[in-house]
Amino acid sequence: MDQTPTVVVAGGAGYIGSHMVRMLRDSGFRPVIVDNLATGHKEAAGREILKVGDIGDAAFMGAVFREFKPQCVMHFAASSLVGESMTKPGKYWRNNLVQTLNLLDTMLEHGITQFIFSSTAATYGNPIQVPIPEDHPTRPINPYGHSKLAVEYALQDYDIAHGLRSISLRYFNAAGAHPDGSIGERHEPETHLIPLVLQVASGRREFISRFGSKHDTPDGSCLRDYIHVQDLCAAHLAALRKLQAGATTTVYNLGNGRGHSVNEVIETARRVTGHPIPVRDDPPRAGDPPALVADAARARAELGWTPQYEDLDTIIAHAWQWERKLHQATQAA
Repeated sequence: MDQTPTVVVAGGAGYIGSHMVRMLRDSGFRPVIVDNLATGHKEAAGREILKVGDIGDAAFMGAVFREFKPQCVMHFAASSLVGESMTKPGKYWRNNLVQTLNLLDTMLEHGITQFIFSSTAATYGNPIQVPIPEDHPTRPINPYGHSKLAVEYALQDYDIAHGLRSISLRYFNAAGAHPDGSIGERHEPETHLIPLVLQVASGRREFISRFGSKHDTPDGSCLRDYIHVQDLCAAHLAALRKLQAGATTTVYNLGNGRGHSVNEVIETARRVTGHPIPVRDDPPRAGDPPALVADAARARAELGWTPQYEDLDTIIAHAWQWERKLHQATQAA
């Protein structure tokens, strides 16, 4: 009988989830992907087990849990466009909170009490200090952040009431791609700065928009903390091992702890790609904090986690390798 520990990866055909699936497999686990493919890509699942359906469907998830008997569920499935959440809040509350509550209830019915949740720096809102520690006030300024924070509160209550232990990981700006170029970021529409900049370099876009050039930052453009997707996944793996060892419910920031400005990202992309990248200055976006940088000391200390790809050049080089592959596929089609 196969004794390989199984982990259900909700959203495992998406950007971060697909990288997590690969790392789990390489680390001796059996990943089982659950994805409704609304934003995920079937090909990103590769040859791994893929069950297509909704995490909030109790009958569907119950069948998955009975068949594979996972130790833990990693939850990457969510709606995550901040701007869209402002115009379609119901979608975000349903997809991010209601669906997750249904998933948690189905887990309990099948005796699964380990859960790793993809949360977000959007739970903090406009920061009153930078870098931002985990005990910073949580005051989200959009429905996306509200829905994620609501799940964090629910997880605390599910632990107290049911013994469901969880680790919530508050991401800052996920970026990069697998170093071998086989998988990477692929959103429709794309909203993240690094892939958008690289689409300009590859000729898929005419210019990159810089939203505001007079922010209260050293060069006037917004500062963000970019963390390589492989480093994010390494933190999830460390969190999984911590839960296996009996860890209690908690939350960690995941970031490199230093900010890079929009201007820095553009200049680095020009250097890495060797392409000119035209910039168009647009007005600042409402609710865009000037600086979001993580204090991730707790994750480093308690998870034993050390990012391996902190250098912005490396993050962009890996993303560029993936963008060129996507561009070639687009041209071939």
